[in-house]
Amino acid sequence: MTPRTEHRQPQMSVEEFEQLQRHAPETVRLEFINGRVQVKPVPDGNHSEIYMWLLERCMQLRPDLRLHPERGLKTEAYRKGRARADAILVPRGGLKGHGEWSEGDGVLMAVEITSFDSDTNQRDRVEKPDGYAAAGIPVYLLVDRDDGSVVVFNQPEGGRYRHEEKLPFGAAVKLPDPVNINLDTEPLKEFVD
Repeated sequence: MTPRTEHRQPQMSVEEFEQLQRHAPETVRLEFINGRVQVKPVPDGNHSEIYMWLLERCMQLRPDLRLHPERGLKTEAYRKGRARADAILVPRGGLKGHGEWSEGDGVLMAVEITSFDSDTNQRDRVEKPDGYAAAGIPVYLLVDRDDGSVVVFNQPEGGRYRHEEKLPFGAAVKLPDPVNINLDTEPLKEFVD
């Protein structure tokens, strides 16, 4: 009887992932989360409209901050992950001198807007909150189009957010320190099917 051998996927290093990302076509957006390469879906029109709504709110309420779309972040323990946030909120000039993958230092908030794909639950609701918390990002805002809600994660500690608040589209949402923005999410109701 021959002993059974377990087949494992070879582990990719961060450096190998970054090389792969550099050579990927412009139409493909890759992430490296929990040691796995993932393809991030290209945003649809509603996704883009939700981003623009949030950008306008941030510009009106916090002109000292900038909401940058599609930013690469070093996430997870020891910055071994690479997540491409739908947006990050930083002080004006906060990305000066950064390459494609920024450290979490100085990022006030990471934003994800769910896409209608099979990986959304694991990626946006489980892996990304943990990765952003491990990177020390104070606030994670999840605009969840699947169930018409906004989820605010904050108080990162030990690789997890200690506080999470989920509110339906239409509710008043307080983005806590250091963001300090109150959002009227009534306009998001038009994006619920």
